[in-house]
Amino acid sequence: MMHNFNAGPSVLPKEVFQQASEAILNFNNSGLSILEIGHRTPLFEDVMNEARSLVKELMQLDDDHEVLFLHGGATTQFMQVPMNLLNEQDVAAYTETGTWAGKAIKEAKLFGHVEIVGSSKDTNYTTMPHDLAVPGTAAYLHITTNETIAGTQWHHMPYDCGVPIVADMSSDILSRVLDFNKFDLIYAGAQKNMGAAGVNLVIVNKNILGKVNRSIPTILDYRNHIKEGSMLNTPPVFAVYVAMLTLRWLKAQGGVAAIEAINNKKAEVLYNALEAIPFIKLPIAKEDRSKMNVVFTMDDPQKEAIFMQLCKENGMYGVKGHRSVGGFRISLYNALTMSSVEAMLSLLNEFAQKNG
Repeated sequence: MMHNFNAGPSVLPKEVFQQASEAILNFNNSGLSILEIGHRTPLFEDVMNEARSLVKELMQLDDDHEVLFLHGGATTQFMQVPMNLLNEQDVAAYTETGTWAGKAIKEAKLFGHVEIVGSSKDTNYTTMPHDLAVPGTAAYLHITTNETIAGTQWHHMPYDCGVPIVADMSSDILSRVLDFNKFDLIYAGAQKNMGAAGVNLVIVNKNILGKVNRSIPTILDYRNHIKEGSMLNTPPVFAVYVAMLTLRWLKAQGGVAAIEAINNKKAEVLYNALEAIPFIKLPIAKEDRSKMNVVFTMDDPQKEAIFMQLCKENGMYGVKGHRSVGGFRISLYNALTMSSVEAMLSLLNEFAQKNG
């Protein structure tokens, strides 16, 4: 049996695979494939409308927050956010917490001034900053809620920072209950917790738009996408459909609160097991550990090589750590079952007994 711990694109619910595969051959008994239907036909308009509606329902969003499904992934949002929100002479506050936050900072500097108001660079990104110095004149505060590579996560949101909050939630979107209405802009690639690669979710408070003094290219102006209901240009039809199916699945599980309880349990039992093995090192400060991406190393490179081979032999897919940090990374996204975590626990115990 295969257990998919990949960091993304990553595990999806089995029923979503089944439904999506059927739609490739015959979508909604139309005789057409989901891959060939027109995006402005009622067939697909119903998909887009349901996907957006499910996001609003699952996140309990108010009427000021608009839901968009866009091309380009989170990487495009690194520049689209400041293009829409940051004047050239103004300052945006950014937190520096790892690889993905760093990429967002780099792009924002093309459009205005960036002030780093909290950084964990001096701990090699093994912690999260907790005391932020956000200037009241900042256009917005940007945070990366979960650093997929570093294995850190914000567990206490800076809701009271006094300025609009922008959050890259690519690797923990819909994995836990938050007050989503307190964020003025959220973006997240779908390929970790809510679908297949190829589409990006953007949630934006429409009241923060239209305040920059630059001309914005048509395709990059959030207001145009809002006006056209995410149909300004041809959307990634199949990726939106898979996202809709995944959102349906999440609702059927009991919603975000129910999946959060499962995610908490998965993370708890895995971290406890890792802590009990003397030769395993957990580099992340305990209070800042990610519940989505569990990273660890071993005290001996030879042991790491043996464990990696053992994972391959037992169908444990995607456990190798990111090339920039090494070690191992076990991702616990929404669709990963407890049975997969239990299989990993069994393997860890066997390995510890033989190699301790």
